[in-house]
Amino acid sequence: MRFRILQIFAWTVTVLCLRAAEQTPIYLDSAQPVERRVEDLLSRMTLKEKVGQMNMPCVYEDALGPDIRSKREALRRFTLGTYTDEIGPGGGFFTAANEVMRDGPRDQAQFYNELQQIAIEKTRLRIPLLQTEEGTHGVMCSGHTIFPEGPGIGSTWDPELVREIYATAAREARSVGIHQLFTLVVEPNRDPRLGRNEEGYSEDPYLCARIAESIVRGAQGDDVSAGDKVVAGLCHYPGQSQPVSGVEKGAMEISERMLREVFLPPWVAGIKKAGALGVMATYPAIDGIPTHASKQILTKILREELGFRGLVLGEGSGIGTIVWEHVAATQKEAGAIALKAGLDVGISYEAGFMKPLIENVEEGRVSMDLIDRAVRRILRQKFALGLFERPYVELDRAIATVHRQEHQDLTLRAARESIVLLKNERGLLPLRKDLKSIAVIGPNADHARNLLGDYVSHAIPQHVVTVLDGIKESVPGGTRVLYAKGCGVWGTDRSGFEAAVNAAKQADVAVVVVGENERYSPDRGSNGEGRDVASLDLTGVQEDLIREVYATNTPTVVVLVNGRPLSTRWTAKNVPAIVEAWLPGELGGRAIAEVLFGVYNPGGKLPVTIPRHSGQLPAFYNFKPTKGKWNGDRMQVEEYVDMPGSPLFPFGHGLSYTQFEYSNLKVSPAQIGPWGEVQVSVDVLNTGQRQGAEIVQLYVNDLVSSVTRPVRELKGFERIVLRAGEKRTVQFKLGREELSFLDRNLEPVVEPGTFRVMVGSSCDDILLATSFEVTLGVGPR
Repeated sequence: MRFRILQIFAWTVTVLCLRAAEQTPIYLDSAQPVERRVEDLLSRMTLKEKVGQMNMPCVYEDALGPDIRSKREALRRFTLGTYTDEIGPGGGFFTAANEVMRDGPRDQAQFYNELQQIAIEKTRLRIPLLQTEEGTHGVMCSGHTIFPEGPGIGSTWDPELVREIYATAAREARSVGIHQLFTLVVEPNRDPRLGRNEEGYSEDPYLCARIAESIVRGAQGDDVSAGDKVVAGLCHYPGQSQPVSGVEKGAMEISERMLREVFLPPWVAGIKKAGALGVMATYPAIDGIPTHASKQILTKILREELGFRGLVLGEGSGIGTIVWEHVAATQKEAGAIALKAGLDVGISYEAGFMKPLIENVEEGRVSMDLIDRAVRRILRQKFALGLFERPYVELDRAIATVHRQEHQDLTLRAARESIVLLKNERGLLPLRKDLKSIAVIGPNADHARNLLGDYVSHAIPQHVVTVLDGIKESVPGGTRVLYAKGCGVWGTDRSGFEAAVNAAKQADVAVVVVGENERYSPDRGSNGEGRDVASLDLTGVQEDLIREVYATNTPTVVVLVNGRPLSTRWTAKNVPAIVEAWLPGELGGRAIAEVLFGVYNPGGKLPVTIPRHSGQLPAFYNFKPTKGKWNGDRMQVEEYVDMPGSPLFPFGHGLSYTQFEYSNLKVSPAQIGPWGEVQVSVDVLNTGQRQGAEIVQLYVNDLVSSVTRPVRELKGFERIVLRAGEKRTVQFKLGREELSFLDRNLEPVVEPGTFRVMVGSSCDDILLATSFEVTLGVGPR
């Protein structure tokens, strides 16, 4: 009898388990393959629910409310699917933390968890939210670590440091509930007049490609579902930094050759090599077609050529660009065009991806297959991130992770490496330790926000070390520090000049800190997104302030705090010492002071060309031969009538407090076939009296080719740190990837002929050169 009861019990348990299995949807079963889960969930969704997933709006949109309280309520209802009856529950949000979670990581983790709870417990299909934030140089959230921005990071020429920066940003982001970091601007900066060039890293496609790989490996890694990784969202595909007249959103009138040779290499590196899962379509039209409307760019090149498997997000109001360009008359038409081109997610509250899109499907203008294509990609991203299994974050972990000490140490290291010593006549720097007095002057000397750049949080609770702060920390107790603002970044007010001059006259040395100001300043804002300029000269009366201080005969150092190259012609000619600090982040003032006083030996190198005047543009170093001529191993640019044609400071330039000697350049073998490779080695010796970093740069020139090639192209670099008297052999590899170019049919080819190999400390400071031959019939194919 007992056996019979046990049989009945076992049978009952089995039946209940089978019924429970039948009631559990396949898409909620973590044991099922991802693709099966995606298709199961997709099959259960209504059209409104699908279109809801395609909307992840920026929370700064006015449509979501005028203030934090109303926006928070809007986010709850948008998550639930009741904010508008046009679409179902939303797919997630962009910039939510920066807009409505300004009290730090506790607030961020709690509110993100609350939104996930609504999505999972109160919506029909229990689809978790995908949360996205800006991550240009740290997570754009209150309390998160703020790193140097754009050209500063590029000036480090340190791929491992770049990887660590974005791994740290990912760790902080994921801890509070953010899953994607965007505005990782890997496109080359080809026109310095653009304000948002401060978000990019370099003018050079090779350097940008190396940085792109490092960003993806740091932020996304090999397993995006890990608790400290996020989707790396690369921007702005395929570029927007060479527009007509240097104005943001201006048309990119470039050839397919330029597109492929200059702009695509970072995307090839970030996507094809490193596997990036996020891309943001760019604003401008390219060759007459808005990118948001281009199937060639968003599908054929991105997905079919590069093998992209992630999500394509629109720019802010990106669907609207199709209307602005008069390619569509209405948002309804524009939404259909964008979807067909390959756009997956709208990040603005735009009609084109809301009710009008549903109407397009119902009216037969848009295939349901296209809707399913986009939603399938969105769901796949959410499954890949593990959000169905782990939608919530741990509050204690978030608090312990964000802005912890090791992250602050890393941003200080990054700031140090980012600083470029442009000029140092008569060894004025480093400053003596026994100074009795020092004058700290200028509009950026004691301005915290101007050190940070754009894409930082509205609320910044941590202390930002200004240049004045850093100098006060660095000088001995008996040294007087005299401060005078002098003037503003903008305007013609000279009323502060007298105090500045008096301070300089009383000091042993004067440090003048000038440059640009961040975009949210009441002074207009001279750099950042949407802040383009016609002139690269210092704004306002800043140069006049430098002249007045210099005229006191007090030894003068100029520190530049800026997001774009500045054409400081008078300063470069007259002032003995110039430090390019870029936008050095929250501990930038400390790093600048360490460089000024020699606590840290600067080793940064320019990742962009600094022109004398905006009339020289384009001024990038890898120009075609018609712009100049070779003079030995140096490229001499043709002169203008009114000024030299050479740049103020060349690409790759940067001084040190020590000296380096290059010798023993070798290339082996001396002859290869089109599919072969050569090994290049060079010895570098620190001949100075102190440890220092040198960035060894390798450039290549194909002497004769079937199409016009640049006079030189960066094809290798390595940052090395040498003790005084230390020598190291640096090695590079040049193979088909480095030597090929696009022939007349836009096919990659390595042509037979002589290749010039140039090694030095900048593109204009070539210290050693040699050559090798590519010959048909040599080596394997």
